[in-house]
Amino acid sequence: MPDEPTADAPGPRVVSLDPRTLRGLAHPLRIRLLAALREYGPATASGLAARLGESSGATSYHLRQLATYGFVEEDPGRGTARERWWKAAHSGTRFNAAGFLAHEDPDVRAAIGLFGREVAAAHAEELTTWLDTLGDWPPQWREAFDLSDFALRLTPAQARALRAELHAVVERYRDTDTERPDDDGGDAALVHVHLHAFPRAAD
Repeated sequence: MPDEPTADAPGPRVVSLDPRTLRGLAHPLRIRLLAALREYGPATASGLAARLGESSGATSYHLRQLATYGFVEEDPGRGTARERWWKAAHSGTRFNAAGFLAHEDPDVRAAIGLFGREVAAAHAEELTTWLDTLGDWPPQWREAFDLSDFALRLTPAQARALRAELHAVVERYRDTDTERPDDDGGDAALVHVHLHAFPRAAD
């Protein structure tokens, strides 16, 4: 999902959550609306309602809330007197959960859990959709996908180093988005890369 919790320094296209904005974003529909705008581009409340299976009243209300917290903004080049068009204000989100877990406000602590679970659920839904439609994709894409997991015995410092290295690899490929030659054969697609790294108790 376009909302990826990381602890790295934010870049120009990415916004870092603070306690206020975390509470503003930690709502299932708001997370889905923001993800849709980031992936598919500007849209109206009614268009997003149709895409997400929600009422236009609900999408309109939560878009305004997202705008209040700075996540979305109106797209004046597309808007009309009758209907607003909205666009994402940033391409991604960074979130350092460790910095919030000891927060004195229980609402902030609750928002951490909701946000993380919604991101995890979105990842699971995306992967399931891919597996359900695998046969619809050409052979080169069926051969390119990966579904792997690894169990490594690491210290916290090693886990942070691993995360930083993996993020650096992704950023190298992200930088090619605007540099891809025109003769790529038209076979490029939006690829979602999910990274989950967490410790497990021995028992």
